[in-house]
Amino acid sequence: MPMKYDVVVVGAGNSGLTAACRCAMEGKKTLLIEQHNLPGGCASSFCRGRFEFDPSVHEICDFGPDNNKGAVRLLLERLGVNVDWVTIEDCYRCITKYSDGTPMDVTMPSGRGPFIDKMEEYVPGSRESMNKLFDLMEEIQAALNYMTDGTPNDSKYMQQHFPNTLRTGAYPTNKVFRALKLPQKAIDILSTYWAYLGVDLDHDAFIHYANMVHMYVTRKAVIPRHTSHEISMEFINRFRELGGDVWYNCRAEKFLFDGDRISGVVTNMGTIECDYVLANINPDIIYGKMMPKELVPEREKKLSAARNEDYSARMFACYFGLNKPLEEIGIKDYTVFMPGTSDSVKEAASFERIDTNEYCIFLGYNIANPDFSPKGTGVVSFTSMYGKKDWSDLEIKDYNKMKEAIAKKFIETTKEKMGIDITPYIEEVEIATPWTFARYLGTPEGCTYGHKTKDWDAMMNRMMMIGEDYPIKGLKHIGAAASRGDGYSSTWIIGDMLAGIACGEMKEGGK
Repeated sequence: MPMKYDVVVVGAGNSGLTAACRCAMEGKKTLLIEQHNLPGGCASSFCRGRFEFDPSVHEICDFGPDNNKGAVRLLLERLGVNVDWVTIEDCYRCITKYSDGTPMDVTMPSGRGPFIDKMEEYVPGSRESMNKLFDLMEEIQAALNYMTDGTPNDSKYMQQHFPNTLRTGAYPTNKVFRALKLPQKAIDILSTYWAYLGVDLDHDAFIHYANMVHMYVTRKAVIPRHTSHEISMEFINRFRELGGDVWYNCRAEKFLFDGDRISGVVTNMGTIECDYVLANINPDIIYGKMMPKELVPEREKKLSAARNEDYSARMFACYFGLNKPLEEIGIKDYTVFMPGTSDSVKEAASFERIDTNEYCIFLGYNIANPDFSPKGTGVVSFTSMYGKKDWSDLEIKDYNKMKEAIAKKFIETTKEKMGIDITPYIEEVEIATPWTFARYLGTPEGCTYGHKTKDWDAMMNRMMMIGEDYPIKGLKHIGAAASRGDGYSSTWIIGDMLAGIACGEMKEGGK
């Protein structure tokens, strides 16, 4: 006899956890299924020797202090999810070259005023254009809050209250920077965060980039005190408090339909009847393997084909457990970006080949949280991104050699740019390639942010179509493949938002 639920949430990543809690809070009988033996997806942790490593979280934006709460903090408070957070004081350090080839080594503080003051120090004459930029970013933040509050978007309201957002939001970021007459060196410094989205600034829509930069600068970033696995477990605990059920080692294999409406999920643990499915799965997998092809709307077939020209960035990460405190080694910064160049377009092009990619982000966890690792030790990580070419073509016999070669290159980059050699202090090493992320997350080619945002498929376009983007009755896509699914903050928000819309639809339908 099939089991019956109001809602089945497939995938216990960030978006699935949020959606499950929201549905349970709305009084829906909710089941959360996860193919892995623990929740979180990337929001988890793993142990090697005496160290516990966090596989993905660098810093979480849009949290904010008591007097300036961001959307993420408000969301977690509303859901009743309590996590012990650590605040990151500075935005970032970046060591690279300006567009003109001269050396760059900048450290940017948090807060609009301090950030602009520091920019004026590095780039004299930038203050006026920087103030214009922040004014525009504040409007964009307000516009996005309106577009994601769960109510239908009103174009006339948008035109009246957010005119500059509509004028600039869909344009490429670099084009808007130049229109604001920002000096090139200021643009070079502002470009630092682009890798967090995986799209170069000639192609990433301004609304997307501006929203992220504004949140990081004005509200500071945070990290969980006890790795991101703590976040996932707090979601699970809260979900169970609300009466939800969780099944681990449960793999969704097929979706069932009653006519053109979803009616259940076939899993390796049995068939589950339901009124609604919130799927934290890439839509291409659903359309290609999990439902009858004749029920896939023609629009979705065309959209999927167009988006599949390229997925988002594929991640590569190295984790090091060191037998000496970071400060004693000379490490003073939590986040250090070390791209080959400040030109995001050139840097993105280099991602396509292993031998040309110089990009890496360095994290010194204990700088933000001294208790992150056992006393007398430290943990650092290096992250880079790759396109689809070389990793797909790499022979198995060369795989491990390539992993080790890239890890050594990261260490050499740190020696060259930071003047620090971690080699004598390495106790534990773990390396994750795009194929590692693909294996654990089930994402195509190990992509991190779903489909890459493009000029025609930018964040603003996706958000304005939020009410029309899910034509299959009883099914919504959540997570990184949803409307604004990049990173922790966005996946939480989109999971909550779409779960709220789904619950509203079920209420209207009498379910």
